[in-house]
Order: sequence, then structure tokens, then C-alpha cells
Amino acid sequence: MPIVYSTLNHPLRVPLAAEIHSRPPIKLEAPERITHLALYGGVDMQGLGDNVAMQQRLLAMLCTHFGVTSPSGTAKYFFHDFGRFRLKWECHTEFATYTFVASGNARTEDTNETYFSHMPVADVPEEWLLSLQGKVISANHVILERATETALESIPKMRALFEGNAVVACEASHAAQVWTDFQIHPDGFGRFVVRDAGLYGMQAGRLVQRLLEIETYRIMALMGLPHAQRSNPTLNIIESELTRVTTAMVDMEPTESVINNDANGTGVHDVDKQQSLLDNITELAARLERIAVDNNYRFSASQAYFRLVHARIEELRERRVEGVPTILEFMDRRLTPAMNTCSAVARRQELLAERIANTNSLLRTRVGIVQEKQNSKILEAMNARGAQQLKLQQAVEGISVVAISYYTIGLLSYLAKAAKSAGLDFDTDLILGLAIPVIAILAGLGLRRIHKSVKRGKRFTD
Repeated sequence: MPIVYSTLNHPLRVPLAAEIHSRPPIKLEAPERITHLALYGGVDMQGLGDNVAMQQRLLAMLCTHFGVTSPSGTAKYFFHDFGRFRLKWECHTEFATYTFVASGNARTEDTNETYFSHMPVADVPEEWLLSLQGKVISANHVILERATETALESIPKMRALFEGNAVVACEASHAAQVWTDFQIHPDGFGRFVVRDAGLYGMQAGRLVQRLLEIETYRIMALMGLPHAQRSNPTLNIIESELTRVTTAMVDMEPTESVINNDANGTGVHDVDKQQSLLDNITELAARLERIAVDNNYRFSASQAYFRLVHARIEELRERRVEGVPTILEFMDRRLTPAMNTCSAVARRQELLAERIANTNSLLRTRVGIVQEKQNSKILEAMNARGAQQLKLQQAVEGISVVAISYYTIGLLSYLAKAAKSAGLDFDTDLILGLAIPVIAILAGLGLRRIHKSVKRGKRFTD
């Protein structure tokens, strides 16, 4: 049974199936002239949506100028033939690309100086270009033309065309020549020359797209390098301060000495110094975390773009042109060291964070040991005081037995006197004298019984 009911599909089935077809290459047939602009959105981890909205506004301005309906607010791909040129627009996470294509070969009167002077960007409204202030991250001209000579025979002409700069070249896809210098020329554009030596179907469009993506991703990958260069001096400062803190911690008196001095009232300064070092480490950790927050996203993005650059170069299936470096060799020599710098700074951040955490843990352990042993000393002192209080209490209780006996004998004396006055004949002094030890013994036994009952109650409570 065919699945014709939309309710049978997962809500994401159709958009996910269409995703891999969302950015097809432009169909190109030599001769073509291409202008490519990549506009940076200036986004960060918290504002990825701002890039899409900004890029769609710029596209809408361009479409409005030519009376063309702009795509919907959710679109991230747009293609239209404006007559003078064809436009392909793609919106990516951090940037958007505008590829302007116009058919036509170089004019016979064109020289090396004017070879790139008649590009599609000339038909783009000047006010729209002026609105791109601070947004152009990559701009390139590409000339796609038929190959009329071999790559080796083209070297002198290409060196002159690229104004004597070091030329990078290769034979790509076994049917094309690629020439560039990866330089920004006086007109503000980079330059590529692609010579078709037997490309079929969509090969020319895919080849040009790969070259433009290599250049755009190369620049985006290098966005992490300024972050690395700015971070190194700050990391040097943090590292030196951490070394100072660690040295001060090692040079401090041993824990036992601090505890003994503190017990004698002379080690308070060392305890305060440990707390000060702990505050310094906490400050260093906060500063390093701030740097990491600023850098981690950029470094991760740079590595992702770097991998894309290598993936696109592999897709070119380069073959060497004798005497000229290939694109892969150029990237390995110029781009890879920059990426290694970003990776080194990222790794240095991680190692420094681990060192700070270890130092912080060691110092907190040391402070904790000091505090625990100080508390133990305090408890021992409290126990000693408790024992002294117990002895004092027992002495007081002995005196209380005498007091109880004294007052009890006093009461008995009054009772004996009253009985004698009532006519009873007995020796009052003898009776009171014999009653004294009896009363003292009974008072002592009573206090002892009270102590035992209190102890039983305490054990039950414990």
C-alpha cells in the first residue's frame, strides 16, 4: 500500500529527507564568470538565530531592488535567475553565501589587468553592497573557461594573471585545471581560474562549489587564530601566578608545625596565609574559566571548518602540476600550523585548568587537615575542662553531704527538744551524736543513687 497519508509519517521525515538535497550546485557550462560573497553573521553560542534573520533581511533587500519575491522566513536556500545574473543564496550557521553567475567569456581586448574586471558583481546594486559593512568574510571571483592548452603550458600566463604571486594549481577531477594564489587583490577579491578540459554534467558546478567552500571554510577556520593569539599572554600570566601560589604553598611550614603554633597562639598568620592562597587560586580558576568560555566555541568551530577544508580538497582528486604546489600542499604549509596553534592553546587551557584544580584540591585538603586537627585540639581542651569541672563538682557534692547532714541534725535537735519538753526522758546529745553518721551515710547513698539513675537515663538517650 502506498504511504499517501501525511498522518502516517513522522513530522521530521520530509524535511530530513529534503535536507541532503537543499544545497545543490549551480549547473555551469564554460564560459562562465562567478562572483562569490560570504557574509559573516557575527554570532556566538547564544545568538545563532540572529544570523539567519540578518541574512534573510539582506537577501530581501536585494530581491526587492530587482522586483523579485524573496523566500520565506524559514528558507536557507534560494536560487533565481535575475536576467543579468543567476543568484544562489545559502544560509549556514555563522555565515551566508551569495554566488552570482553570468555567462560569457573574456573579451579579446582584456589584458592581465582587466581579465577580472567584468564580473557579475558589477550588476549588483551599489547601495546593497554598501550595506554589507563589516560583514564580508570572503569574496572571490571565479572564471570558468575552456582549456586551450595543457597545465604546464599555462604556467607563464597564470603567473602573469595573478600579478606575480606564488601560484597554487592542480589538475582536478581528471578533467579540469584549477589556478589560484589565495591572495586578496587590489579590487578586494580573491581569484580563481578553472579551465574545463572535459567536465561532464554537473561536474563544473560541483568543482567550483568545492573551491569556493575551501576558501570560505579556510577563512572561517582561521577565525580561531586571533583568539589563540590574544589568549596566550593571559595564559602566561595565569600560569606564572599559579607557579607563585604553588611555590608559596610548598614553602609554608608543615601542617603539624602550623597546628602546634596555632595551639600556642603563634600560628594564626600561617592559617591566614593559606586562606589567602586559596582565594588566589579561586580567582585564577575564575579568570581561566572566562577565557575558556570565550574560546571553546570558536576553537571547536575552527576544527570543524578545518576538517571540511580537507574533505573538500580530497573531493578534488588533485593531480600535481609540475613546479607548482597543490592546494593540499598550500593548506598543509599555511593553514595547518594555525590550526595547530588553536589546538595547542585549547589543550593548554585544559591542562592549566587541571593544574589549578589539583592545586586547589591540595590546598583545600591541607586547610581541612589543619582545621580538623585544630578542632581535635579544641575538643581535647574541652574534655580536660570537663574533667576538671567533674572533679570540682564531686568536691562540691562531698561538701553538700556535710551540709545536708548539718541541716538534718539541726532539724532533729529541734524535734528532740520538743519531745523532751513533752515529758520524754532521754539523752538528747547522745541521740544526736549517734544520728550524725547515720544521716551522713544516708545522704551519701541518696546522692549515689541519683548519680546512677542519671547515668542510666543518659545511656538510654544515647
